[in-house]
Amino acid sequence: MSWFGFIHDKVHLDRIRHYALIMLGSFVGALAYPLYLVPNLIAPGGVTGMATVFFYLFRWPVGLTSLLLNVPLFIMGYRSMGRVFVFRTLIATVLFSLLIDLLRFPPMTKDPLLACIFGGICLGAGLGLILRGGATTGGTDLLARVVHRHASALSVGVVLFAFDCSVILLAGFTMSAEHAMYSMISVFMTSKVLDTVLAGLGTDKACYVITRNAQSITKRLLGELARGVTILKAIGAYSNQELSMLLCVVGRMEISQLKTIVNEEDPHAFVFITDTHETLGEGFGKLSGKDL
Repeated sequence: MSWFGFIHDKVHLDRIRHYALIMLGSFVGALAYPLYLVPNLIAPGGVTGMATVFFYLFRWPVGLTSLLLNVPLFIMGYRSMGRVFVFRTLIATVLFSLLIDLLRFPPMTKDPLLACIFGGICLGAGLGLILRGGATTGGTDLLARVVHRHASALSVGVVLFAFDCSVILLAGFTMSAEHAMYSMISVFMTSKVLDTVLAGLGTDKACYVITRNAQSITKRLLGELARGVTILKAIGAYSNQELSMLLCVVGRMEISQLKTIVNEEDPHAFVFITDTHETLGEGFGKLSGKDL
């Protein structure tokens, strides 16, 4: 296979992966509404949260209402996005909105606390998958981009937070204070799960070893763990002695073996270990290129 053919196939596979993530995320996120949110009248912020309030007031379908609300926002915000991102966002917005109304499942619970927690988890997972597919579901994200473009002092995050707070306050005035509080829990859970899906679960560990026996430790880490090691020069502030700092990213199950190797080679080494949210390349996950 020629190099051009290989690149073409890789581009094609990346596109398939992106659209598969968008479709899966739309399905998972939309499930949150019939299973948890709509039956318990929980408005999870954003455009769909406003549509939930309208469902409570006028019995308008949540999915169709959110789609109609998204139309003017999409028209205002499409210029701030790239062509491919616009197309993917359009697909995600339409698919997500339609699935909210088309998925006919009985509610999983009538307990509003359970509903806001698990609804937020389900919605956050779905939105995270859509974002990993290189799209959004439109709505307040587009509005935030437009506002930020005309008022750069207001960050996208601030605009999104303000809009979510407005929807929660609207739920409090039209439904009840309890509904607003449940909505706040749902928004919090959605945000946390979305961040986790985007950043990864953090199961790998970044290990830093400050030692005088860098060569022997490095040799054993390369041979016994088959993990790459980066050697950095360091100087102790108190002793003013030159040391070496080793950086090695390992899986969670390899931590014990790494500490054993370091202890056997240099019992006086200084070690600190941190979580990594996402580890890519050199024996871990594949580095993804630009969205195509």
